[in-house]
Amino acid sequence: MSALMQWFTTTSETLGYSPGDLIVNLLLALTSGLIIGVVYKSTHRGLTYSQNFVVTLVLMCITVSAVMMVIGSNLARAFALVGALTIVRFRTVIKDTRDTAFVFFALTEGIASGTGNYLLSAISTVFISAVAILLYKTNYGAYMRSEYVIRFRFDRDSGIEAVYAKLINEKTSRSALIHIEPSDNGRYLILSYDITLKGGVSAASLVSTMEKTAGLDRVSLVSSMEDSEF
Repeated sequence: MSALMQWFTTTSETLGYSPGDLIVNLLLALTSGLIIGVVYKSTHRGLTYSQNFVVTLVLMCITVSAVMMVIGSNLARAFALVGALTIVRFRTVIKDTRDTAFVFFALTEGIASGTGNYLLSAISTVFISAVAILLYKTNYGAYMRSEYVIRFRFDRDSGIEAVYAKLINEKTSRSALIHIEPSDNGRYLILSYDITLKGGVSAASLVSTMEKTAGLDRVSLVSSMEDSEF
């Protein structure tokens, strides 16, 4: 038993870390990676979510930690690593710029844990995660303050403008016309409204009601909690 403990705590001359240090560093990197993955999943918006990307964040954090332990303070190893990485070509395109921030997040925590900066790794993981969640909860940087953008086509021949205007006012606590596009023949208007639903009113019920209203068709509702084009 004593021999095992001695081996566990003996620093390797090659790496500069003991087996115990290696395990602690990798476990810390794993913990940070899992936290990053959970925060990313919880704060993600849009249609570009990928489970593989979340798994990549976790594995990247552990891998970078191991790489930093391999390099240590050896300058030759650092240059060798740079040369090896130039052979690898990364062809995966990151569609969301926010994903890039999480990639750097994982890299940072992997470097911190791999170099034994436990306090820095723990505090930065908690702090950056808290900031990411706060920005998500407050919808920071959003151009619009609403929940949804509703888009529909209005038939001037069979519909009455006051009817759909009254319907929107009844179902929403705030609304603003943000886009209007007439058809070539002038019969139809394609309208987009920036809206916030009233309490108790669901998005599905609003769409259903508008579809049943005379003169309205092609009703669609999209979340405005992210980048949108009209």
